[in-house]
Amino acid sequence: MKQSILLALATICGGAVFAQQTAYYTDPDTKFKEAKEYFQREQYSLAYPLLKELKQSVKETDIANHPVTVQEINYYAIACGLKQDEGSSETQAIAYIAQEKNTARVQMMNYQLAEYYFRRKEFQKAISRYETANIANLSNKEIATMKFHQAYSYFTLQQFAQAKPLFNTIRSIKDDPNYLDANYYYGFLAFRDRQYNDALQSFRIVENEKNYATVVPYYIAQIYYIQGKKDEALKYAESKIKTGQSQYYDLEMKQMIGHAYFEAREYAKALPYLEDYVKRSEKVRREDLYELSYCYYQVNQLPKAIEGFRQLSGKQDTLSQHAMYLLGDAYLKTGQKTNARNAFLFCASNSSDKKQQEISRFQFAKLSYELGFPDEALNGFKTFVTDYPNSTYITEAKDLLVAVLANTNNYREAITLLDGMKDPTPNAKRLYPRILYGRATELINDGQLPEANTLLDKALKDPSNGSVLPLINFWKGEIAYRQNKLDDAIKFYNAYVSGGAPSSGEANLTHARYNLGYCYLRKENYAASRDFFEPLSRTASISSDELTQDAYLRTADCYYMERNYAKAKTMYDNVIRYSWPSEDYATFQSSMISGIKSPKDKISLLNTMNRKFPSSALVTDANMEIANTYMSDEKFNEAIPFLNNVIKGSGNASLKPQAYLKLGTAYYNLNNNTAALAQYKTLVSQYPNSQEAEDALDNVKTIYIQAGNTDEYSNFMRQAGKPISVSAEDSLLYTAAETQLSNNNTSAALTSLNNYLAKFPNGAYAIDANFYRAEIYNDKKDWKNALAGYEPVAAQAPNKYAERAILEAARIQFFEMKNYQLAEKYYGQLAQEASSQQNRLEAMRGLLRSQYQLQKWTEAAANAKELTTQKNASTDDKALANMAIAKSYELSKQYDQAIASFKSVIQLTKSALAAEARYGVANGWFQLNKLSDAEKAAFEVINKSGSYDFWITKAYILLGDIYFKQKDYFNAKATFQSVVDNTVEPNLKAEAQSKLSQAIDEESKSSKIGGQ
Repeated sequence: MKQSILLALATICGGAVFAQQTAYYTDPDTKFKEAKEYFQREQYSLAYPLLKELKQSVKETDIANHPVTVQEINYYAIACGLKQDEGSSETQAIAYIAQEKNTARVQMMNYQLAEYYFRRKEFQKAISRYETANIANLSNKEIATMKFHQAYSYFTLQQFAQAKPLFNTIRSIKDDPNYLDANYYYGFLAFRDRQYNDALQSFRIVENEKNYATVVPYYIAQIYYIQGKKDEALKYAESKIKTGQSQYYDLEMKQMIGHAYFEAREYAKALPYLEDYVKRSEKVRREDLYELSYCYYQVNQLPKAIEGFRQLSGKQDTLSQHAMYLLGDAYLKTGQKTNARNAFLFCASNSSDKKQQEISRFQFAKLSYELGFPDEALNGFKTFVTDYPNSTYITEAKDLLVAVLANTNNYREAITLLDGMKDPTPNAKRLYPRILYGRATELINDGQLPEANTLLDKALKDPSNGSVLPLINFWKGEIAYRQNKLDDAIKFYNAYVSGGAPSSGEANLTHARYNLGYCYLRKENYAASRDFFEPLSRTASISSDELTQDAYLRTADCYYMERNYAKAKTMYDNVIRYSWPSEDYATFQSSMISGIKSPKDKISLLNTMNRKFPSSALVTDANMEIANTYMSDEKFNEAIPFLNNVIKGSGNASLKPQAYLKLGTAYYNLNNNTAALAQYKTLVSQYPNSQEAEDALDNVKTIYIQAGNTDEYSNFMRQAGKPISVSAEDSLLYTAAETQLSNNNTSAALTSLNNYLAKFPNGAYAIDANFYRAEIYNDKKDWKNALAGYEPVAAQAPNKYAERAILEAARIQFFEMKNYQLAEKYYGQLAQEASSQQNRLEAMRGLLRSQYQLQKWTEAAANAKELTTQKNASTDDKALANMAIAKSYELSKQYDQAIASFKSVIQLTKSALAAEARYGVANGWFQLNKLSDAEKAAFEVINKSGSYDFWITKAYILLGDIYFKQKDYFNAKATFQSVVDNTVEPNLKAEAQSKLSQAIDEESKSSKIGGQ
């Protein structure tokens, strides 16, 4: 055809031109034919240079005169360049397609360009060109090639719907070079579309082919399995595995075989396949791990079953619940009750299977009881009995509930439970007074005496109280004693003694007799008091304990008050000889006895106080006694240094106004009126509201009048804020209120006092009125108005009411208003103003408690150390002091020392402080990374902290922290989950939830389970 075209062209042209063209085209025509032959034989490397030369030799006249020939040359040259993967050919092909009008050649060039893109794996570009190529212009081979390549491009781009019919076309052409590949890809797409028969047909064709023999068997086995031909699937898959030929889907095949055997309940056969699958897989599904763990469980490889089941906790589905149920059983079979308890906890919190949930709740409560988690056992059995009244476990649950109650120290919860029983069992009735008593002792230790007394009264009336009746009487006596109800205290202590005086902690015969001695001492019945103290101190020696020492001293005091001075002095001298801590007190008392006969001996002994006991609180009292002795003998010069010592001393501050008054008196008697007035002025200036200031004013008046200086006297009184003339109305109004007070008409007195203060807020009797008004409001428990009266009296200390006003203001701020900052202020003031050892001790105690509440650990620790040295410091004082010291150590991260102090607290008390101290010990060990000790101590908190839920919950969280640090995420999760489910304290719940999430995250990092 091309030859005839060239001949036709030659006949048209003539002359010289004809000669030139003939010379040109004869040679190119031969080359073109040769190039096309090479192209058709796919010898593109030979064809391309010829075609490239022909293309470059084309002239403008050839394009105009022979366009078809030039078009053909361009087509083959560009196509051959594409076949040779020449980069510039892509641009030429695109230009050719855009410029040429020959539709057939354009479509063929799209095919060639598509193949170029296909070889370069630019599948999206290839598809766009295949879609514009027409098979009408292609050979059968090219059509088949295009369909396969186009299908593969669609497949690679996941356009499966477009790929599938193209693969289907090729898969039926057996002699096509892509026949096998097409069957594989078609089989895959048919499998994907769940056309399993078509997929199986194609896969069967290629299952033994080298390229697909390691892949296709997996799909064939899957098809059999999906079609319900499980035996055939199992036989086929196992046969392929046993050939030893490596399978691309080896793990998946083993998973399927294991799963098939698992479904057939042939667990021993399933085990090796599932085991290999899980072991070699980086991550697996939860179902796979469950099946493997279940197989281990069935063949009694319980440690391996446990390892797998543990990783399946935390979900709220059937699989997780079953896993936890079986895990709990596996732990029980291997003797791991603690872990079994946690597994049943997870199962119990899952409602997927109601029966398993019921059994697990029972098992959790039972194991909690057996393992010493009384709080959770109590709560568990309580809710179980309520929720499952018809359970097959109900009888055992009720029996165990009573057993828990019999051994519980969570008395608060036990009382709530027993009070809520509609028909309590005989055992419950028998236990009730013991539980009332137990809770009462907790409240006593926590200082909640009225609440404790109410429970003891209830227990006292209970007919089943026989086992604890003497102890009830002891604590009734103790509360009465602390409330200064001495007659009641004597009655109940005696009832305890006559009831056999059974010992239980602080309740014992010695303490009862000791406190009876104090009751009679306070009643000033010294003979009766001595009858109790003296037997307790008969064995006194240098190494006697504190109680014996104190009883010995009180015996001496009784002899002293009975004026048996010889006996008293002998005993005081023995205390000095033994060098007991109270040697300073004994020295002071001995000197007082010596003074009866010899003031000189008295002074001599008292002087030793300054030398031997310079830091004793009694040094100030000793100086005052020496001064008083000299004053009594009118040795005023000798008294002055000792009075100055009182003023300068840091001891009993209440003696300072007396010292100023007596200094003035001494100077007055020495005819030194100027010095006397100076002392009186200082007294009135510094202590304007004290009784001593009032007495000093009389002396000032005498001095000025004797000197005839009445104007100076008047001026002095005005400066002191006490003008000579007091309003008659002021005096009259206060006298009216005072009359009502004398008549015990408190309502009318209160009205009169308020009227007086409204009219004379700074009147002559304002301090008196404020104090009495405060006392009335205090009796009414009107704390706010009581404080409004006590506070101005305290602010004008010292005065005759100041000490009590400060004390009551401190108590109200601490106990009622919970304003610990103001309580700290008033207790601090009381420490300076207290005149009695009892009030000084309460000031130190209250100051410590306030600083404890304010978490001022440094200040608290300093006060605590001082409090523990006090002779009359109680057990509770020492417990709180040691707690403050422990907290101070804890703050400075001195955990070893903190633990030692916390342990001292535990030995001293059973109150909330003991619960906190036990937690402090556990936390200290944790901070020191002694996790075994920390765990043991945390269980101590749980088992021994009774009704103190906060510290029990904190201990559970600490246990979770311990497990987390040990990477025991299963038990960490269970512990945190328990807190989340049970605590009502929002901050602790939030803390536990946060730590639970952290444990879950950490576990997932090391877990076999994927996609959690």
